[in-house]
Amino acid sequence: MSNFTSTVTEFLLMGFSDTRELQILCSLLFFLIYSAGLIGNLLIVIVTIVDSRLHTPMYFFLRNLSIVDACLISITVPQASINSLVNNRAISVSGCAAQIFLVNFMAYVEFTLLTVMARDRYVAICHPLLYPVIMSPRVCVQMTLTCLFSGLLYSGFHTGYTFRLSFCQSNVIHQFFCDIPSLLKISCSETFSNMLYLLISTLIIGVGCFVFIIASYMIIFSTVLKFPVKEDQRKAFSTCVPHIIVVSLFLFSGYYVYLQPSSDSGSIKAIIISIFYSIIPPFLNPIIYSLRNKQIKEAARMVMERNLLLRNKR
Repeated sequence: MSNFTSTVTEFLLMGFSDTRELQILCSLLFFLIYSAGLIGNLLIVIVTIVDSRLHTPMYFFLRNLSIVDACLISITVPQASINSLVNNRAISVSGCAAQIFLVNFMAYVEFTLLTVMARDRYVAICHPLLYPVIMSPRVCVQMTLTCLFSGLLYSGFHTGYTFRLSFCQSNVIHQFFCDIPSLLKISCSETFSNMLYLLISTLIIGVGCFVFIIASYMIIFSTVLKFPVKEDQRKAFSTCVPHIIVVSLFLFSGYYVYLQPSSDSGSIKAIIISIFYSIIPPFLNPIIYSLRNKQIKEAARMVMERNLLLRNKR
């Protein structure tokens, strides 16, 4: 059986609609979401770098999360928006491979960073006296590098193992970006081992991280309920609950897309749900984690005022 990828230089991505008006509407909607998500995440990165008061482990991880979010939303949304606008669905095989690698890498790093952030909050609330020692700058850097390097291994393995397959049935990917389940569906090779490895790795990493996050927050909540001041309880809950919501949204939507039967892969429902792990979390994270944070808002205001003063002097 001939290797389809050796003769065909592109795949075709399926859009949300064949109607021209809806294509333009989707393009504009994607552009607005992308702009808001990118500006929000970049603002957090700039503010947490400029303001020395925010050079703490919590904001270090938040800055890294914002960088990952900005990258994740930039991998899929701009091309999907342009494709809808110009009515062009083509993507090269190398471009598809790069997109799969980067999406899986960024999604992996994002989820593991959310897990590390849960540990950071656990130590800060349950062991405040030991916090500077346990979450030292060296430890924070080591945790981040572990997320990055393990993410490279995870994404590299699944990308390489996917593109060893032959594609001879169709080159139409039933998704608005390249993802592994959609490629497995159109492959004419035996994909059982791919599906098995994807299932095992996704379950181990996803369930393992989710259980760790839930266990951390259960301990945090039991500690917070012992706080004598109600205001302190409210602040702790307002920080933790949104974290759990984003993690749950990210995990369950990703599980639905990656672990569904191949017969359901590429349905309109699956395409819409894939938005909830590839676009919505990067869009919501700046709002949930930072723009509701008084220190971030104060630092952002100071940075803007400083820039206005510099412009007026010029």
